[in-house]
Amino acid sequence: MTALFVSALSEMIPEKQKLLLHVCCAPCGTHPIRLLSDLFDVKAFFYNPNIQPESEYNLRLAEMEKLASRWHISFFSGPYDPEFWNSSVRGHETEPEGGSRCLICYRVRLEHTAGKAMETGCSVFATTLSISPHKKAGELNRIGLEVAQRTGSVFFPADFKKKEGFKIAGQICREEGLYRQNYCGCPYSRNRNPDGS
Repeated sequence: MTALFVSALSEMIPEKQKLLLHVCCAPCGTHPIRLLSDLFDVKAFFYNPNIQPESEYNLRLAEMEKLASRWHISFFSGPYDPEFWNSSVRGHETEPEGGSRCLICYRVRLEHTAGKAMETGCSVFATTLSISPHKKAGELNRIGLEVAQRTGSVFFPADFKKKEGFKIAGQICREEGLYRQNYCGCPYSRNRNPDGS
């Protein structure tokens, strides 16, 4: 009786769509993963060629692998190619944080995420980047929607910092004992914010 009921129920409830979530780091991934998991079958994707030096990249990757394993989230990582990223932003090195260099960086990562989503059978993609108080969700979502239109994929726009999202992520991070970096990732953000300000 119970088996028949469960079988009938599973036919009535549609399966969750698979969403590939670009994660910039484990701390920023915490709150978005929890929110999106109510709506989607979330798979995490770490693609961040902007993060330098390599030792910092490896530390953030290891923390995300740890979180994915602990939370039983499917996890993928992309290639680490800082030279590609450096060439992509060449000529924009002196731009302020949030300027044209950052917009190029968002696009590089979202384009790669859209490609990975199609490759892994995910019908939707999104990014955790909007949880940062230093990231403009409007610009991120505009770029994500442009990438989706061009690639024939679907982008899930969000502003994860809303409703104290950044604060909630910080609390989860402390509970999970995750490493929290003090700069966005690229060498230019590190040079301008050596103390994490």
